Amino acid sequence: MENKPYAPEQWRAWLTPVIFVVCIIMFVYTMHVNNCPAKTADSHQCVLRDILGRYSFQPWKENYLLGPSISTLRDLGGLDRNLVVRKNQKYRLLSSMWLHAGIIHLVVNMTSLMLVSYRLEQEFGFARIAPLYLLSGFGGSLLSCLHHKGKKEIVSVGASGALFGLLGTMLSELIANWTIYENKCTSLSVLGSVIALNLAFGFIPGVDGVDNLAHIGGFASGVLLGFILFLRPQYGYVSEKYIAAGYDAKHRKPKYMHYQQLCWIIALILLVLGYITKQVYLIRMGNGRLRVSVRAILSTTKETGYYEEERHGYQKNIARNRL
Repeated sequence: MENKPYAPEQWRAWLTPVIFVVCIIMFVYTMHVNNCPAKTADSHQCVLRDILGRYSFQPWKENYLLGPSISTLRDLGGLDRNLVVRKNQKYRLLSSMWLHAGIIHLVVNMTSLMLVSYRLEQEFGFARIAPLYLLSGFGGSLLSCLHHKGKKEIVSVGASGALFGLLGTMLSELIANWTIYENKCTSLSVLGSVIALNLAFGFIPGVDGVDNLAHIGGFASGVLLGFILFLRPQYGYVSEKYIAAGYDAKHRKPKYMHYQQLCWIIALILLVLGYITKQVYLIRMGNGRLRVSVRAILSTTKETGYYEEERHGYQKNIARNRL
């Protein structure tokens, strides 16, 4: 009987379909809450009002992705830097990744999810995909929140930070487990091209509404998490042509290479320091704004005897989606 090289068993992928379904349910619920005909001055402007009723989309000029209003996304947990920093609503760093700005946004992200995450879960199992998905999404939201300092307030939603984390993990997994792959250069070139094209899309002049910072934060988190969670011992995962006749690869002792151990240590240190540093910076930003507000109140009270609460022009906000 001919000996075959040992290969890891395939896991049954169930987490990825669950994420897929949850995102769809959340979008339907978002449109239910949005209720464009009831909340828009001219209900005839709601897209597909006669067919979808309360689930119809906002007018084209307001949301070209066929989705809800900005206020609805904010109310349901969209990433608003002002609310995270000033109101300490840190939950938005995670809740925003389950919302989508429109049906087009949803279809693009869910297609990418099934193409990328499903294969990874089959190969590595849900226990690794779950923390990867959540931590990459969190990392993308964190970077997005900290560095959006424009005059316009931004509401950012979408799973793209987590999806770019999956792409980053595919890259680091390829590098960390280099010896087990055939056609290494081809695999690296194809994957690198896909990542580069997706990242470059957000920097094209004239393309608005793409949260590049969430993409970069998610991708960087994914690369580091790939070195931590997706290392494979170098045994048996070799091409059949390199196995001597009559040799049973199943009895070969697993062994992590020294470069894998080094990558694991460096990645863990960078990931922990990165998350801690960014969160400390976020807390300091909130405290700094609090001190400024207290000084303003004291100054105004002393001069006029009263303080009028600041009103923010939320109606001028724009929704930034993570395509």
